[in-house]
Amino acid sequence: MTWGWMWIGILVLAVIVEALTDQLVSIWFVPGALLAVIFDLVNIPILWQTLAFALVAAAGVIFGRKPLMKASSFSKTKTNIEAIVGSKCVVTEKIDNYAGCGQARINGQIWSARGVGENDVFEVGEVLYIVAIEGVKLICKRQ
Repeated sequence: MTWGWMWIGILVLAVIVEALTDQLVSIWFVPGALLAVIFDLVNIPILWQTLAFALVAAAGVIFGRKPLMKASSFSKTKTNIEAIVGSKCVVTEKIDNYAGCGQARINGQIWSARGVGENDVFEVGEVLYIVAIEGVKLICKRQ
């Protein structure tokens, strides 16, 4: 077992790094290191051990990472701001794009608000849909 301890060290290091992250960074080295250890145990030369390690790790990254990330809980979570686009809001202060004023309430919070169109005007109490957020302003339109 000439090179076996090196491969075991790589395996342990990969497991430790993976345990400290949640993004599937080094898990791909584990099967490659295991195969290299097996190759070392049956006295296959270091060149073939290294090649097997590299190919298995690369194959894991290329073919495994994307499907595993998609199937796991690592997907991007919408922030509060992204989550309200498409929601309804209620006008609390007349929205007048030309005058540059207006507010709307969503989820109990008051936001500055504007309409999509240049001359949009919305009256207090109207229910609008949020189509975008620009800076700290809701961009709204009627249904």
